[in-house]
Amino acid sequence: MPRKTNARANAIATAQRLFRIQGYTATGLSQIIEESGAPKGSFYFHFPRGKTQLAEEAIDQYVANRIAVLQDISANTTGDALKFVRQIFKTFAAEMIASDFQYGCLMQNLANELPALDAELTQRVARGFVDSTAVIAAHFRGCGFTPARASSTASALVAALEGARTIARLERTSAIFKTLAKVSAQQCSLPGPRRTA
Repeated sequence: MPRKTNARANAIATAQRLFRIQGYTATGLSQIIEESGAPKGSFYFHFPRGKTQLAEEAIDQYVANRIAVLQDISANTTGDALKFVRQIFKTFAAEMIASDFQYGCLMQNLANELPALDAELTQRVARGFVDSTAVIAAHFRGCGFTPARASSTASALVAALEGARTIARLERTSAIFKTLAKVSAQQCSLPGPRRTA
């Protein structure tokens, strides 16, 4: 029986962490290999196309995890737009605090760099935003928002979250998440959506 290792998973996790902290261009393969603890031969066995393939898998896993978190929050706040919004900001703020304000959004970091470097990776990041925003919009529709309002509110919420991460990293405080939660809650409280008691 061949010995199983977690070299592949470690490489993806390490790439995600480094992309979130320092971006795509500043993260070299040698650093990923060294910090993941994977032998170079093992790395290229798992990722024969090198950094591009690793980035693809890091993006896909990051998006899948983001969607899972949003779906979990949605399931726990069914029919309640206000509680949903507050819980999203609380969850993202907690992650920033846990990372000591080092982590940006992997998709946001790559979106700032990739258009001039790799069109296919750029499209992958764009799809990640679309797919995760769709989860938020679906929750708002379930709260009674019209499809148009659900879509626009979800897009605005995602934009606010991405901006909040940037500001939180600069100021090293999660205060911006609380501020945006209040503003977003006002929007969700306007006449139109159905909310549970």
